[in-house]
Amino acid sequence: MSNLTAIAPPEEDVADADVVDIDEAPAEPGTGSSWTRLLACGVLPALALGVAVGDGYLKWLDGSSRESQTAAEQSVRAATDDTIAILSYRPDTVERDLNGAADRLTGGFRQQYTQLVSDVVAPGAKQQHISAVATVPAAASVSATENHAVVLVFINQTTTIGSDAPTQTTSSVRITLDKVRDRWLISQFDPV
Repeated sequence: MSNLTAIAPPEEDVADADVVDIDEAPAEPGTGSSWTRLLACGVLPALALGVAVGDGYLKWLDGSSRESQTAAEQSVRAATDDTIAILSYRPDTVERDLNGAADRLTGGFRQQYTQLVSDVVAPGAKQQHISAVATVPAAASVSATENHAVVLVFINQTTTIGSDAPTQTTSSVRITLDKVRDRWLISQFDPV
């Protein structure tokens, strides 16, 4: 016969059979570890992306606002200087003064202005010894983008005909400017 001995299974203590250690219990699906994974893999990256997009948009708005502010300042300065140039002249230099001022204009307005100077203003200034001096006491930007602006200009103009006493006129003009080769040029000059 054989020498094999049978090993009996260990006896379980009946009192310990119903006790389960909580620390050793298997994790059930859908508990805390899946929430942590969802938070780490989904919510936090989405939140970071949202913050980055928002920050980029705000920086773009800030840059756009600065460009508009710079355009407004430059166009108001150009409208002021150009208005004085196109409305001021002396009888002995009227053609040089006003034709030189035409370089501050663009488009159809430049053609109209040049025609008016050659047909009416220059001959009248020479014949009647007319001189005019314009000043701009105030100007304000109505709107401005990188390449287009509208400026409201208040003008005081003193006109002298021959040896008569000077006369003063005031007016308001809505000036439209376009940026051409880095220069603000008047494209419309509309009395208000």
